[in-house]
Amino acid sequence: MDVRRTVEAVWRIEGARIIASLAKMTGDLGLAEDVAQEAVVEALESWPKQGVPQNGGAWLTAVAKRRAVDVWRRRGRLDARHRIIAHELAEASADEWEPIDDDVLRLVFTACHPVLSRESQVALTLRVVGGLTTEEIARMLLVPVPTVQARITRAKKSLAAAHVPFETPDPSEWASRVAAVLGVIYLIFTEGYAATSGERWMRPEMANEALRLGRVLTGLLPREPEANALVALMELQASRFAAREDPDGEPVLLADQDRARWDHAQIARGRAALERADAAASATGRGRGAYALQAAIAECHAVAPSVGQTDWERIVVLYEVLGRIARSPVVELNRAVAVSMATGPASALMIVDRLQNDGALRGSHLLPSVRGELLARLGRTEEARSELLTAASLATNASQQAVLRAKAKALRPDRPGQGLRDSPGRA
Repeated sequence: MDVRRTVEAVWRIEGARIIASLAKMTGDLGLAEDVAQEAVVEALESWPKQGVPQNGGAWLTAVAKRRAVDVWRRRGRLDARHRIIAHELAEASADEWEPIDDDVLRLVFTACHPVLSRESQVALTLRVVGGLTTEEIARMLLVPVPTVQARITRAKKSLAAAHVPFETPDPSEWASRVAAVLGVIYLIFTEGYAATSGERWMRPEMANEALRLGRVLTGLLPREPEANALVALMELQASRFAAREDPDGEPVLLADQDRARWDHAQIARGRAALERADAAASATGRGRGAYALQAAIAECHAVAPSVGQTDWERIVVLYEVLGRIARSPVVELNRAVAVSMATGPASALMIVDRLQNDGALRGSHLLPSVRGELLARLGRTEEARSELLTAASLATNASQQAVLRAKAKALRPDRPGQGLRDSPGRA
């Protein structure tokens, strides 16, 4: 038995709940994460000798709580802290109203406290809730690793200095945090949908936890358009999970997926959530936001019988609108992909070359991946192969690397105009 893998699996699934439970107990998010990590280290030392416990998450939580008590003892605050905990337990009642009755979502709201900058909110939440490494967060946010490390350190110090408690914010305070909360839930889902590193193509447990949090949030904010839109987007994207990998765990790209394996009940839920988002936006006099536009794009894919029958013209328009309200090089690259399917690879290559000349996405595999596939469709085989191999060298996910190398290997000089018959790299 590979105990390290077992510990990592338990932490991957239960880590956020463990930290949330500890933060609730200690009232100190930084301390909660520290003692949780100490418990993981103890598990790596103890489980190979004593065996893996039946409930690994409970074991880690119990050890971490003992570690927290040790910290209090060293700080000379043990008795006072115990009195506080006892008082809280005595005051609690079964019918006590709790606006956010979910420790993990409460943890997200705590990490998204207005005392922190938006960048720090995102980095901290991805670390403590998403369980991502600083390297993974840096790749997601397209910033250097030291920048992410500094943001997380500053965030913890700021929360401690401001004496921010781990507690449910008053509903009147939600508006100041909801945009950040939606943003980090979306990023956690994105990492689960397409892992930035490691051996696995997807992390479905992470994506499903983000979707669960989104559903809880819409229960709290049923008339918030973008909360419903984010749930719609996640439902529609998650509906393809069963078809995105073959039985051996190898990636299956969009054109090759068996659409009968898509979860059509989940597609229906996603479309219904998008309708609720649109209705809520209309009622408040607002147009579609960024999540609603992305959900509308996902809907185009979800209802299409095939890649060839997808409404690419509509997707191009949706990406153009999205680019106006949430401009980013990734949005522009995705627009290029849609343009290549709607009007051909030549016009799309012009968009990609502009991004390349601007230095956008430097160091990311995304741009050379798309550029290589467009070149292949234009018959520029050697250039295409070079771009795809460059993309493979930049990719940090093993499955993604394998896909890109296989595409480069499949290119042959005697087959001009070859390349993707569908959207490049989409899964």
